[in-house]
Amino acid sequence: MYQAVIKAIDNANNADPNSVKFEGQSYAKEFLYAMRMTDMLTRFKPDADELMHIAARGQHIERWRSPRSDFPLGKQGYYQWRGALYGFHAERVTALMKTAGYSLADCERVYAAVAKKNIKHNPDSQLIEDIASLVFIEHYMLDFAMSKPDYDEAKWLGIIRKTWQKMSSGAHEFVLAGQIALPEPLKPLILKALN
Repeated sequence: MYQAVIKAIDNANNADPNSVKFEGQSYAKEFLYAMRMTDMLTRFKPDADELMHIAARGQHIERWRSPRSDFPLGKQGYYQWRGALYGFHAERVTALMKTAGYSLADCERVYAAVAKKNIKHNPDSQLIEDIASLVFIEHYMLDFAMSKPDYDEAKWLGIIRKTWQKMSSGAHEFVLAGQIALPEPLKPLILKALN
């Protein structure tokens, strides 16, 4: 069942029309993101069970099907989009799990984690939030910074601190112990934000 769901998630994400280059190869954008989520989960919590591997792998499933442009501009529109995405991804992943034969209880557990239900109180939701934050810092923060040249230092310190606040103390320790590669150009800013 597990292999069937992982394969179905990978097939869905490989249909992403957006491609990215990494180490000289071209990948479907969400497929590469899913691989990075799995890699980070394995590094951060090597004993994670298969349900959390499914949740991590499917956390962005078919994200391109719900573009930010479908929602109003501004902060409120952004939060509407994010909320809709959480439900969309959770529905897609659990539909694949049901097809593969997973129990309702297993599907509900993954749904809650992917939909980020009760972060800070649900350890599964917090784990997926930690993994997503760690992946963002290691792989996406620098590109995000380069896409926002108008952001000043104060804005960046705020973004880094908000990301940090979402994470658990275990994820903080993981970062501070040098277990992820901080983007070199942003290192001074990150360290300043965390002091």
